[in-house]
Amino acid sequence: MTFLERFAPWLDEQKEAAARALRLVQEQGLEVVRIAFADQHGLLRGKTLMAGELAGALHNGCSITSSLFAKDTANRTVFPVWTAGGGFGLDAFEGAGDVLMIPDPSTFRVLPWASTTGWLLADVYLPDGRPVPYATRHIYRTALSRLAEAGYDYVAGLEVEFHVFKCETDRMAPEESGQPGAPPRVSILTHGYQYLSELRFDQIEPVLEIIRRDVVALGLPLRSVECEYGPSQCEFTFQALSGLEPADTMVLFRSAVKQICRRHGLHATFMCRPRIPNVMSSGWHLHQSLVDRKSGTNAFMPERQGELLSALGRHFLAGLLTHARASAVFAAPTLNGYKRFRPHSLAPDRAVWGHDNRGVMVRVLGGAGDRATRLENRVGEPAANPYLYMASQVLAGLDGITRRLHPGPSADAPYEAKAELLPKSLAEAVAALRGDAFFREALGTAFVDYLLTIKDAETARFQAEVTDWEQREYFEMY
Repeated sequence: MTFLERFAPWLDEQKEAAARALRLVQEQGLEVVRIAFADQHGLLRGKTLMAGELAGALHNGCSITSSLFAKDTANRTVFPVWTAGGGFGLDAFEGAGDVLMIPDPSTFRVLPWASTTGWLLADVYLPDGRPVPYATRHIYRTALSRLAEAGYDYVAGLEVEFHVFKCETDRMAPEESGQPGAPPRVSILTHGYQYLSELRFDQIEPVLEIIRRDVVALGLPLRSVECEYGPSQCEFTFQALSGLEPADTMVLFRSAVKQICRRHGLHATFMCRPRIPNVMSSGWHLHQSLVDRKSGTNAFMPERQGELLSALGRHFLAGLLTHARASAVFAAPTLNGYKRFRPHSLAPDRAVWGHDNRGVMVRVLGGAGDRATRLENRVGEPAANPYLYMASQVLAGLDGITRRLHPGPSADAPYEAKAELLPKSLAEAVAALRGDAFFREALGTAFVDYLLTIKDAETARFQAEVTDWEQREYFEMY
């Protein structure tokens, strides 16, 4: 029996998707197929198989080292994989043993920028058939299941800011390699500070066209392409999607943009605030709502004129605000991301909400009769793992619904409102999550401690570095 027959039998639609993928491989003469999963950082990792191996991989998976789950953002292993249980208490992880990538046939695509290449997103399983408990797509799927049990589906729209630079040199001298290696030297494509200027957009449009055409050819539901505030900064937005799709879209979009740009001598980055003069911070604004599974209607849309949200929408909003500090590490998982949270900066600094106000953490849009009524969480950075970001939103909002929490009054002056401040650093965000009983219960103590171990390692490496600021501040004076 195959792995799928023993542990995870397909539904009819999955069987049809697998047959369709195999047919497309043959019809389009594909030579290789990439199989990838999103790791703990939301970055794609995987293997490339010869096309003839796909049928077997669809049914029995593709092995990959479990040590990938032990890596921080510098690809340093932060768990003792050579000890009993590999530092995770799992026999399969001991000695960097193999786990299995099981492709999701519904995600099959042909890559428009890579010749004769197919692509599939995978879920990761232990050899005994259990999902790897640290696989974040599984974490998000579990959160969606809890929401479905309550009678709702999650819908999310992506609004993603990022930078595209011209790559001047790759810095490939041997001494510039390392963990991490030296980043490329870049130059900007445009001057900034002409927000949504058509002239500025036209100046950068030849580059955006390259990205846009391949993103559309990939089948991602692109909605708009915009010139953002700072130099070389742009924004892509996507149509609302439900369930796993918005998170799957985000991981594929980020990887696609970086690959497409690299092939054209460009460097795309979803880093929140690059250390480049005059550039601006980038955010990821997550638009979200719930759909009633019985009626198919937007559960956030109020019935009475003059109201902004339904009672259920207000409870969901209150859950997001209540758990804002503890969930910050999911929305902004990098040290760099917290440099965006500044007063009067179009980014939030405290857990407040408001109607169509871009200074709050959660911006409420819509109202009675508006089927697009939604909550826009503005706290996220574009480097966030979308599965963890969205799972945290689902779980926090569901807690607000369960406990019938109230969000309090709107903040018309968001940077002056008396409200709980968001963490000012990754270390503060980690501390907030470490002491939070809710997410330990909702995600499991083992997963929370796993994530905190990785983030502690990143913070420790940062604190051990001597920065340019320290050198300027103290080297001459003392």
